[in-house]
Amino acid sequence: MGNTADDPQPGRPPMRPTAAKWLAVGLLWMVALLNYLDRLTITTIRVPLKAEIAMTDAQFGLLTSVFLWVYGAFSPLGGYVADRFSRRGVIILSLFIWSGVTWLTGHLHTFDHLLLARAAMGISEACYIPAALALISDYHRGRTRSLATGIHMSGIYAGAALGGLGGVIAEHFGWRSAFGLLGGVGVAYSIVIILCLRDAPESTSDDRVTPEASRRSLAAALRELAGSRAFAVLLVIDGLVGVANWGIYGWLPTYLQEQFRLGLGTAGMTATAYIQVASFAGVLAGGWVADRWSRTQPDARARVPAIGFCVVAPLLYLAATTHTLPVAIAGLLAFGLGRGFFDANLMPIVRSVIDERFSATAYGLLNLVSVFLGGAMVYVGGSLQDARVGLNRVFQVSAVGLLAVGLLLFAIRRRPGLRSAAGLGQNEPASP
Repeated sequence: MGNTADDPQPGRPPMRPTAAKWLAVGLLWMVALLNYLDRLTITTIRVPLKAEIAMTDAQFGLLTSVFLWVYGAFSPLGGYVADRFSRRGVIILSLFIWSGVTWLTGHLHTFDHLLLARAAMGISEACYIPAALALISDYHRGRTRSLATGIHMSGIYAGAALGGLGGVIAEHFGWRSAFGLLGGVGVAYSIVIILCLRDAPESTSDDRVTPEASRRSLAAALRELAGSRAFAVLLVIDGLVGVANWGIYGWLPTYLQEQFRLGLGTAGMTATAYIQVASFAGVLAGGWVADRWSRTQPDARARVPAIGFCVVAPLLYLAATTHTLPVAIAGLLAFGLGRGFFDANLMPIVRSVIDERFSATAYGLLNLVSVFLGGAMVYVGGSLQDARVGLNRVFQVSAVGLLAVGLLLFAIRRRPGLRSAAGLGQNEPASP
């Protein structure tokens, strides 16, 4: 693959930042927060949940695993629909379903019903992230793309950090209260999204809604993705990142309780707050640095997370072997920074190697691989717990996988001459 820079496309005027572009990022930031707030709340309420609804640790892990597997299985479909129709419409539908299922979770009384609710949650969230990131990339081209993506992803970290409040709420008001409150907030915010969010002008051509065009586009998408070696490498990379992310997030509260004898609320906040604060900083810094560096280095958006993970992996491995809480926290902070660098740049990397008309579909496939493997790791953690094998093994495997990710990212090269949604050869227009 050759190299191209983020220069304006000849004959295509530069796209300057407008209020609409940044309004879209701000509106979607809150949706991202709500999505992850729900995902991680359940990992922090293990003790009261198991006290009320009988389940083994493996079954408790399965609640997250099933969510991830369904989320992954439906992500390519959610991405494809977002590529062919209104990204805004997909986002609104996702938020309504999310709100209803979240409220319902607080009213369930059996493990089987909880499992079904988590599966339904996976369907709703599978529609959101590919559509949201593709919409942001539609609005933000060239030198603001990674930063805009990073700002949106910071909402995920804010939601994950607040997910630790689930343990605190459970101690004082019971675990059901958190889900009822979140569901109500989601319904109210859906109205805001309906009134304020719009598709980018580049995303609203009439041929997005014809069945014949949809059939042709599906075939074109499959040819595009199957023929890209860079995308195949990204599938491996995102799978390894998924193993690390969900292995850590799924079992870190339990690990901290057992390894360092922390209370439920303290373990929940420690497991989420430190990583998410670091990720919040990392996603903004990683997006800004990648955008700036891309002016002179065409592969900067892959190089930034590559360097980050090569530094982070040894520190995370150290955190998995220590018996000193401050050392473990330092490793978690490093992991958060590295993850932030990666999340700010994953969709921009996709848009640099794949025709942007199929970017949401591509991101959905990446989600499929990532969360299927991540869900498997959460279940493995529960099985290890039942077998009385230390959870630190999960974190050690994650650290080794992230080192491999860092090395593989150095192999990603920007693809020249990509065709844009408007049918033009792609050199992304610069934005000031």
